[in-house]
Amino acid sequence: MSSVDPYGSAEPRNWERPDRPAPALPWPDRDLEPGSWTNGSAVAPDHYADPRTGPPADTGAAYPGHAPGGTGRFREPGDPAYADRRAPVNGRNGHRGPDEDADYPTAQLEPVRDDPAGSEYPTTQLEPVRDDATPAGQEPPRGRRQPGRRRATGAAARQPSGRAGRNLPAAIGVGVALGALILVPLFLYPPAFLLVIAGAVAVGCWETARAVGRAGAHPPLVPLIAGGVLTVGLAWFAGPDALTLGLAVTLLGTLVWRLGDGPAGFRRDVTAAALIAVYVPFLGGFAALLTAAPDDGPLRVLVTLVAVALSDTGGYAAGVNFGRHPMAPTISPKKSWEGLAGSLGAAALGSALLIWLLFDVAPWWGALFGVAVSAAAVIGDLAESMLKRDLGVKDMSNLLPGHGGLMDRLDSVLFALPTAYLLLAVFAPVAG
Repeated sequence: MSSVDPYGSAEPRNWERPDRPAPALPWPDRDLEPGSWTNGSAVAPDHYADPRTGPPADTGAAYPGHAPGGTGRFREPGDPAYADRRAPVNGRNGHRGPDEDADYPTAQLEPVRDDPAGSEYPTTQLEPVRDDATPAGQEPPRGRRQPGRRRATGAAARQPSGRAGRNLPAAIGVGVALGALILVPLFLYPPAFLLVIAGAVAVGCWETARAVGRAGAHPPLVPLIAGGVLTVGLAWFAGPDALTLGLAVTLLGTLVWRLGDGPAGFRRDVTAAALIAVYVPFLGGFAALLTAAPDDGPLRVLVTLVAVALSDTGGYAAGVNFGRHPMAPTISPKKSWEGLAGSLGAAALGSALLIWLLFDVAPWWGALFGVAVSAAAVIGDLAESMLKRDLGVKDMSNLLPGHGGLMDRLDSVLFALPTAYLLLAVFAPVAG
């Protein structure tokens, strides 16, 4: 049966039709100039049937199996016609000697030895490295891992961490330093505490702008910091209305500043700038409002910070020891309902006692104050955890050893400040 042409023709091919002889092949061409590739001699029928046969020797005899003279006949190395070569064929693959052709520099290299017995392999005399201290020739005992293996070294061994994954000694030291930085100017010279608030707001704006930059947003940092410091100062000297005015000025300044960078990413950058302006300077300005209260401003700041500290401490202790039920696993997997109960309980008890002693307010009002401030602190912590998870960062920065960034310490305080300001304005009104 004849083959069918896959390109549309059903006729048999030429080689399958005896009535139509196959055309002569155009190769080799008999009209070629004699000697162009056959050296003037007729091509033998089996010239290329022999796998050892190659180009003739009159072109320089580039192949060692051909003898000079141009006959194109393969000659063995023992042939007398091959004796005029400079070097006999050597090697297992028929290559010439190392001094025969400069085009093959690798022929002069020393062949690789198969046996490692010579002095050229000094590494074979070394003892293989063992994972344990078991003597050579003995198998290590099975079962329990030998002491000293996989022991932590370097920084990991020098930095002990608690169950929360933090370097506890460094965290405690930094916490004490921050407490001193707040309390000393707060009670010794309150106007100096304004500088502490302004510096914290500036650092918080920088850390938050740096963090949102990972998502491709580039809010203008200069108007954010300048507007934040202005917002805090207005709240200190002019009260709540000036705090709102400072926020409006900050937002307007970032909008005008961003216009100079062109339309690319304008909406994204302005949205990030608005988030930072509300999150850091506006909420932080309530610290200035609390401190500026006449007569007992430092005490109002103190009870707020103590309530937040008790909330964090109680939540940590209860969560580490009794935490079994995650509260928000997609936002903060380490937070549990047991930890929330510890936060609320510790803040309620401590605030009830402290407000009763400092402001002569009934303890149940102090307990309500502690619960509200603790709830706001937990919400602020969850809000920043969600922001960091969305941005793909663990800490806002590495400014504070053991704590991360300053915003990692201010996240709960920022949400607690307006809550404390409003509740204290009800429970302990400012005289005059």
